[in-house]
Amino acid sequence: MRSARRPGPYGVKRAPYLFLVPATALFLLFFALPIGYAVWLSFRKVRVSGLGLGSGARTEVWAGLENYTGALSDSELLDGALRVLGYGCIVVPVMLGLALLFALMLDSERVRLTPFTRLAIFLPYAVPGVVAALLWGFLYLPDVSPFHFVLDQLGLPRPDLLDGGPLYLALSNIAVWGGTGFNMIVIYTALRAVPAEVYEAAKLDGATPLQIALRIKIPMVAPSLVLTFFFSIIATLQVFNEPTTLKPLTNSVSTTWSPLMKVYQDAFGNGDIHAAAAQATLIALVTLVLSFGFLRAADRGTKRNARQGDAR
Repeated sequence: MRSARRPGPYGVKRAPYLFLVPATALFLLFFALPIGYAVWLSFRKVRVSGLGLGSGARTEVWAGLENYTGALSDSELLDGALRVLGYGCIVVPVMLGLALLFALMLDSERVRLTPFTRLAIFLPYAVPGVVAALLWGFLYLPDVSPFHFVLDQLGLPRPDLLDGGPLYLALSNIAVWGGTGFNMIVIYTALRAVPAEVYEAAKLDGATPLQIALRIKIPMVAPSLVLTFFFSIIATLQVFNEPTTLKPLTNSVSTTWSPLMKVYQDAFGNGDIHAAAAQATLIALVTLVLSFGFLRAADRGTKRNARQGDAR
């Protein structure tokens, strides 16, 4: 009977790379290639000859950094970035604060029906962003909102959440409602991974539940907090669904309210895909720089705390 042939050392070394081929091909086809094409478009522009009519009147030529200088001096893009900055200052701390609070509450021994409560908090994340924006949009409208009806019956003033400053709160509420559950699950999973002996030792030392939460649980889940903050920053910079969905309901949301809306308007509204590609590339670079800088700072802080702990 012939013995089974074993693969040689070369075949063993080659096997992991063969498993990576499908993922690598999908990454190149649907991620790297579109990015490269967008960068290539950002260095091009359309040159119009005469009235722009007839064949050969519109030709694509090399533009160098012209699209980038135009994007950096575009007041609409800069105003959109400032609006997103204000939006993020509301969304990120509130969402992560609620996620941490819910995770600590679910990890408490006194909480009942933990599986149901965890599912109830996470459920809004399963609702698509466009659907969530539509639901909240109709709740904001004074003519159809049940909240406005109740306020009217009580003789109380009905605030217009889709106009002026309250618009930021209305948009932030949609993001917080939809994103808190996901971040809570990440933090709660990290809490469940903490050994029970750590809590038992703290209780033997006389620590109260509040002291355990502040001095043990929160420091132990610091990496998860960094991860959720990182994801929240990226999601904030890429806000698009909420203001775009609410735009038909109010005149306070322009077609260039956020940077991504400005990119969409230039690409598909104004037909200038080259300027839109430059703007999209700049947004991606800003996101990359902020993310990399924050992760480096968080990594240095973690290493410094580890060295201080070893010194003690």
